[in-house]
Amino acid sequence: MTDAELMEQFTQNNTQGMEALLRQYGPLLRYVIGGVLRDAQDAEDCYSEVSLALWQKLEAFDPEKGSLSAWLTAIARNTALNHLKARIRREKHQSEEPAEVLTPEQEVLRKERAEQLRAAVTRLPEAERKLFYRRYYYLQPVSQIAAELGLSQRAVEGRLYRLRQRLRQELGGDNA
Repeated sequence: MTDAELMEQFTQNNTQGMEALLRQYGPLLRYVIGGVLRDAQDAEDCYSEVSLALWQKLEAFDPEKGSLSAWLTAIARNTALNHLKARIRREKHQSEEPAEVLTPEQEVLRKERAEQLRAAVTRLPEAERKLFYRRYYYLQPVSQIAAELGLSQRAVEGRLYRLRQRLRQELGGDNA
């Protein structure tokens, strides 16, 4: 079923459309969530949150801004990261460590560095950009990337090392 057909089915009958959407894209969403959240229960809780978010936001999807799969994976990834951050905050709170607070100047510098990194990553060749996103955006383990690409873990680690070195050099050293 095409994305347009899925959206049409959703607008005609929300329940059946959502079921069709999750049948088609559920495995992809679980794959993205599983890359961020290793605990099975956390991943399942997050999948439920993603399903609810999709139910509430699906009508806001604009096909002119990108593909449905990209939009869905962004929602899944961001929800999983929020879930992970919440768990880390709870664990930090339990250990009662003071949280680091950035000054406005530090926050501006952090945002500028993030934008510079985004621009540098978009200039990478497609294969390297995909490898970067798999490891550092989707947080996939090296072993998983290696298995899916048919490479050894050492080969993937070497490519990631050279990629980090190139980005570090392009961004101006270790402080980038």
